Amino acid sequence: MIDLFALEDAILQPDPQVQTDTPIMDTYPPGFEESDELRSAFIRDITLYAPPPNQPSSLTARPLKKIPRTLIRYWHDPSDLPDDVRDCLSSWEHLAEEGFELRMFCDKTALAYIGEHYGAREHKAFLRCRHPAMRSDYLRMCFVLAEGGFYVDADDALLGDGWKDMFHDDRLKVQPLCYDIPTGQMISAAELWRVDLPTNGRIFYLNNNPIVAPPGHPVLQRALTRATNRLLGFDPLPEIQSTTGPGNFTAALAAHARDLLAAGDRFDFELLRDWGAIAETRWHLSYRGDSRNWRNMDSN
Repeated sequence: MIDLFALEDAILQPDPQVQTDTPIMDTYPPGFEESDELRSAFIRDITLYAPPPNQPSSLTARPLKKIPRTLIRYWHDPSDLPDDVRDCLSSWEHLAEEGFELRMFCDKTALAYIGEHYGAREHKAFLRCRHPAMRSDYLRMCFVLAEGGFYVDADDALLGDGWKDMFHDDRLKVQPLCYDIPTGQMISAAELWRVDLPTNGRIFYLNNNPIVAPPGHPVLQRALTRATNRLLGFDPLPEIQSTTGPGNFTAALAAHARDLLAAGDRFDFELLRDWGAIAETRWHLSYRGDSRNWRNMDSN
């Protein structure tokens, strides 16, 4: 693993005996984010060694705009909204009393928004999203890049007021995850941060839910550009995860983080340690058993 604290020290107090190419730049060359193995290893490294939010640092912090109190959610067809999903959505409604603007999108309003704020490429890319989950992925990138805010999935239910901690500064906030291939299970948030956690047979990545970000954040720009290019490419049936979902978002952030390290700049993002204490993902919802669940889209 790469010790990012040691790397930061090297940037702050350069040693003339040290080669220009630091170990992390050798391990993760430009374009490494397109390698599943290297991308996973890099996310593991920054999960363990990224400086905590309040740690003082002499590294340059790139200026960021303010994160607006806008809550963004998506359900593709408002006329077919299951009651159990409606309950999840309702759990967030009181944020309006906290000064939030609540924005709810469907397929129709998302297409209109993209047509108003973006060009022909993005409009065409959205139309090529072959499942509601992809369209939700694409809309959240477009909206948060353009206006900033707090995106959350429709099947997450708010648990308390822990959301306030995500607004302590204006950095991008994202959730790290780990999938254990042999068991087909997710590693718990408590386990994820263990230094001695075995890595064999595991995929370390970032979720694209939640996304808390200021407008114009470069990770959102990278993610949107990459997704658009893939949607407009030659693959007639692009895979969801790697095209618009967490795989795409992880690749964008990994490339951005490497650029920050190379430039000697501070990370302009924060990895959430326990999203599960803020919101609960409800897995036993009615729609998960049919084609509205992206995991079932190719099963028929």
